[in-house]
Amino acid sequence: GMVNSAFQGAYAVGLLAFGWFVDRYGTKIGYAVSLVLWSLSAIGHAAVGSVRGFFAARIALGASEGGNFPSAIKAVALWFPKRERAFATALFNSGTNVGAIVAPALVPAIALAFGWRWAFILAGFAGFLWLFLWIPFYEVPEKRKGLDPAELAHIRSDAEERGNGGRPMGWGAALRLKATWAFIVAKFMTDPVWWFFLIWLPDYFKKTRGLVIKQSWVHLVTIYAIVTVLSIAGGWLTGHLAHRGWSVTRARKTGMFLYALCVLPILGATSVGDWPAVLLIGLAGSAHQAWSANLFTTVSDVFAKKDVGTIVGLGGMAGSVGGILFPWFSGWLLDRLPATQGYAILFAICASAYLVAFGLHHLLAPRLEPLTEGAKPA
Repeated sequence: GMVNSAFQGAYAVGLLAFGWFVDRYGTKIGYAVSLVLWSLSAIGHAAVGSVRGFFAARIALGASEGGNFPSAIKAVALWFPKRERAFATALFNSGTNVGAIVAPALVPAIALAFGWRWAFILAGFAGFLWLFLWIPFYEVPEKRKGLDPAELAHIRSDAEERGNGGRPMGWGAALRLKATWAFIVAKFMTDPVWWFFLIWLPDYFKKTRGLVIKQSWVHLVTIYAIVTVLSIAGGWLTGHLAHRGWSVTRARKTGMFLYALCVLPILGATSVGDWPAVLLIGLAGSAHQAWSANLFTTVSDVFAKKDVGTIVGLGGMAGSVGGILFPWFSGWLLDRLPATQGYAILFAICASAYLVAFGLHHLLAPRLEPLTEGAKPA
């Protein structure tokens, strides 16, 4: 638990630092630096042989992993018009779910065949392989050779949106804006739900249903398979509504409210059979990922492209702090209550978090329109 908390704390700091770095030096350099450090940190796990060593390795991995979302969300903002960004975000974010499906099959096989250290070494090498594709193939649209003029015009089709030029506003100026706090509050309230699913689902199946990991892995894989498919559909929906003529505000908020409602059925997860519970948790996980894709996209709806990394870093740090606190609270609660009762309370918290977050986000950012210069502070 302490090792996981060390990773999460370092991830929070990494999100904040890389958010600034990516806005300052660009997505190509920012993502490359993050991947080099992440890959070296992953390989570094194989060199340690103590708890203290794992603390150091996990801290390094968490800090370097913080470059992922600021870089990815900014790249989406640079390459897609607003009506397509939630779908694009849902597509790349589905990779995390695919990883959750593939890892239970690959990691034990690698560990049994070559030893556990090779699981980390191969993960690090995979990062370097991706880097060799990123460097030559990625560029911002304005610098991409051979880009069709029609495609560039499509990318720039949001007439009211400001470009990527100019100096990023920085943390101080960002924190004085209500729109920044709308994103921070929503991330702080809903990111912990996903971390709760990642950390506690195996324990939930074991303590409430008597399923050890050798039996529950098929349930976990099914959950992440459901999440992968439905979350992509959730990202597509708001773009589809925008294509039908809805405003960005109406499309985005309609989708987010719908996804908040889709988490509510998890209230019944503790009172149904194993596979109905899998379906309810899968629906809730899908709703979270669809919500997350659209919430990330609200940043580029409102802020200039030059500031996207900074805002994503601030909100991501808040979500990561929540990801430390809620699992800790979950463990504290489950130590004091019967498992079924404890998980019923925790699922109730998860079910309500999104509607509360939606309400607060709407109060702070009632319209998702580009900020004008000199916008009023919070």
